[in-house]
Amino acid sequence: MALFRHSAELLPERKDNVVIEFKSLNRNEHRIRRGRKFGRITKQRFSVWLTVLAVLFLIYLIFFSIKMLFHGKMEGGISTSIQVQQEIMGVDELDVLRQAKSKHRKKYPPCEVGLSDSVDHLVDAKDFVNFTQFSLDYIDKEEKPFGKSLSRFGGQQSLEEREKSFYARNQTLHCGFVKGPEGSPSTGFDLDANDKTYMNTCKVVVSSCIFGNSDFLRRPTSKRISEYSKKNVCFVMFVDEQTLSKLSSEGNFPDDGGYIGLWKIVVVRNLPYKDMRRTGKVPKFLSHRLFPSSMYSIWLDSKMRLNTDPMLILEYFLWRMRSEYAISNHYDRHCVWEEVLQNKRLNKYNHSAIDEQFNFYQSDGLTKFDPSDPNNPIPSYVPEGSFIVRAHTPMSNLFSCLWFNEVDRFTSRDQLSFAYTYLKLRRMNPDRPFFLNMFKDCERRALAKLFRHKAVPSLPPAP
Repeated sequence: MALFRHSAELLPERKDNVVIEFKSLNRNEHRIRRGRKFGRITKQRFSVWLTVLAVLFLIYLIFFSIKMLFHGKMEGGISTSIQVQQEIMGVDELDVLRQAKSKHRKKYPPCEVGLSDSVDHLVDAKDFVNFTQFSLDYIDKEEKPFGKSLSRFGGQQSLEEREKSFYARNQTLHCGFVKGPEGSPSTGFDLDANDKTYMNTCKVVVSSCIFGNSDFLRRPTSKRISEYSKKNVCFVMFVDEQTLSKLSSEGNFPDDGGYIGLWKIVVVRNLPYKDMRRTGKVPKFLSHRLFPSSMYSIWLDSKMRLNTDPMLILEYFLWRMRSEYAISNHYDRHCVWEEVLQNKRLNKYNHSAIDEQFNFYQSDGLTKFDPSDPNNPIPSYVPEGSFIVRAHTPMSNLFSCLWFNEVDRFTSRDQLSFAYTYLKLRRMNPDRPFFLNMFKDCERRALAKLFRHKAVPSLPPAP
């Protein structure tokens, strides 16, 4: 037992023990403080991460709720509810759409096309095919003032005039390029006089267009085009001034003859529509009006580069098949109901305008495509409209005018109006055949290389 003095000092043995114990206590206390500090830091970090995760989850919930609530909402502020879609489309189509969202993008390879080896000794089918004959004239001027709700370029076709125009007979009908009363401003699609003179000389035409600088200029593969076609086929690219300026800034200058490669550049001024897609339907459907002396035309969307001689295309898709109009089926969809739903899902056009057009077609007899029906007149009700091969026969020209008038009256989504126009023309002229060849989409892919559009034109405003 340690002894104490009467003074405040401790004996040496006791003093040493106390110092050792005091240092030990200090070390333990330091460890405890450090542990508490580490614990506080860990808890703080955990709280921060937990808060971040909670915020992200909340944002996801808000975004998902808005997406579900306003699915299909357009720039014009018009949305279509799931209930309305079910009433119009049916539950089956909505289920197909939901399943399609989870699938990866499919690949659609080209397939073999039995083209001739050479352009020599090709035989034109017009010499031994009796296509329907009648005379068409076109309304080029209207004296009545233009209404606000109807296109000026397409004229003011009444529903009665529209109905009568489907008869394959001698007639004068609306088909674009309609002028107003004397002194009225131009209705659009103005061309230079020299370009018109050149276009009047064309007998076989390959045409395309770029409006609103929406795509790159893709030249036909020159080494795959025969010398005969280079001399006898007109390759015409329609552009507006904005696109021409952009092409020039990229180093694509037309030469003295107005050519960039094989393309003859034709500048269109005063575009007839604000919607660039609708403007593009003018050269797409009305080649028989733009090239009045032509016998054949091939339409090529600007997203494609032609890799095949045009004369071989005419021989295979028209002459050999005894056809006057050739277009490929869609690579994925075959029913207009599916196409309507897809256009809404991707917000391709104002939903109420699509509904108006679709309801009108149903009331006039449009039915769903039944792939099991052996009596289907064509293998699909939805085309892939980026590649069209035409003979400029009366029935082909009439069909092109009718299809254009539907695009002018309703939406610019021409895949919605193709089947209706074709079936109605066929129904109203049972004794006057229209020889349409709907070929496989894989054949279309074998003829030209496909690219993505550079830009998507802005959505048209709500009507």
